[in-house]
Amino acid sequence: MPETINETYVRKNPKSAALFPRFKNVFPSGGGGHDGYVADPFPITIDHGKGPRKWDVDGNEYIDYGLGSASLLLGHAHPEVVDALARAVPNGSHFGSPIEQVLEWGERVCNLIPSADKVRFVGSGAESTALAIRIARAYSGKDKIIRWESHYHGWHDYVMPGNLAPFDVPASTGIPRGVVESVVVLPPDLDALERTLASDKDIASVITEGSGASYGTVPLEPGFVEGVRKLTEQYGVVMILDEVITGFRWSPGGLQQQLGITPDLTTMAKILTGGLPGGAVAGRNEVMAVMEQTGDSSHDRFERVYHGGTFNANPYCAATGNAALKIAATGEMQETASRMAERLRVGLREIVDRYEVAACVYGQSSTFHIFFGARSIEGLDANSLKSAPPEVQSNFRKALQVRGVDLMSRTSGVLSGVHTEADIDQSIDAFDGAIRAMMEEGLISHQ
Repeated sequence: MPETINETYVRKNPKSAALFPRFKNVFPSGGGGHDGYVADPFPITIDHGKGPRKWDVDGNEYIDYGLGSASLLLGHAHPEVVDALARAVPNGSHFGSPIEQVLEWGERVCNLIPSADKVRFVGSGAESTALAIRIARAYSGKDKIIRWESHYHGWHDYVMPGNLAPFDVPASTGIPRGVVESVVVLPPDLDALERTLASDKDIASVITEGSGASYGTVPLEPGFVEGVRKLTEQYGVVMILDEVITGFRWSPGGLQQQLGITPDLTTMAKILTGGLPGGAVAGRNEVMAVMEQTGDSSHDRFERVYHGGTFNANPYCAATGNAALKIAATGEMQETASRMAERLRVGLREIVDRYEVAACVYGQSSTFHIFFGARSIEGLDANSLKSAPPEVQSNFRKALQVRGVDLMSRTSGVLSGVHTEADIDQSIDAFDGAIRAMMEEGLISHQ
């Protein structure tokens, strides 16, 4: 009998298997710092990365389509980013005061992002959406936010309602009832948005993941984001465009540059810092003014948005952020990543067609997604597109890992500007083997 996918996975990863009990002894579920690191029977422990590839503790090599959860447009350990960090480290990590490199970093953001009259750095993507929501409420004087079913905006309380199906139940326990009552969850439908804005006068903001839910796993209809901009302007509601993933990836100026729109507030992270921790909120002068300190004690205490954060805009992130955005500003990395992603999507579609399996391949810009369950995603919503059987998703990723390819999630990924045609062709061979292995085990079948 040939090895199963799981048996091959275990055989190829003895050191990762040996480390897992120690992980479980220290971390809930053994995942370390992220729910997404939890895997059955154990996660692979990575040792290092370079360019489009990474290596685990057992010496296995992977073409990487996770890329630091989409933060590494330039690939792992890009020489200019590494050099910038190496030059910054000896000078100190924190001064409790502004530094010139942070000013340069902020200027780069404002020069690239159309909506960025002003910018404020934060510690992560989740912090960026939390601050943006607070700014929107302060500016509008209203309490409620509208969010779309299944769109991902981080893990804080105000974005847990509507994150996972069923969408009328928060995606986590521990969320106060008052928070749930202040969040209006809608299906991605412009008519539903207009009806809500017309009837509920306590809406402060609409927040939208520009790519569609989970970096395009559930795509938006063409014109949807532009429609949100039109309606929010019409009803005087703050538009927050979540560009944590699309920012600097869809184009040097993000999705908003590509679409030619200007949201009121934009959230950013990932590529912003060159792969280190950090994020930012940028927006129009009028909206960002709610953060201004005037020196008037009453205003500064009762009429402005407070924001702290010990490690916001620290020297190390400023150094790597400047290095990364300098390169991203040319657009060359984005062009290569998108071109390689299309090459990969075409190759994956050919495999799906050849084996006539119930699956389809799609994606925008430098992303790709594979849905197991139908030959087209037309007419499918978040409930369907995120509901492939867990054993199919898990085994698909493992089947790829044992063939030298890793994903960002179990059935999708992103590309960098340093992936090559040879990387793509090798990956297509790995996908072919993974699909055949899954068919042999009866995990998927002919349509």
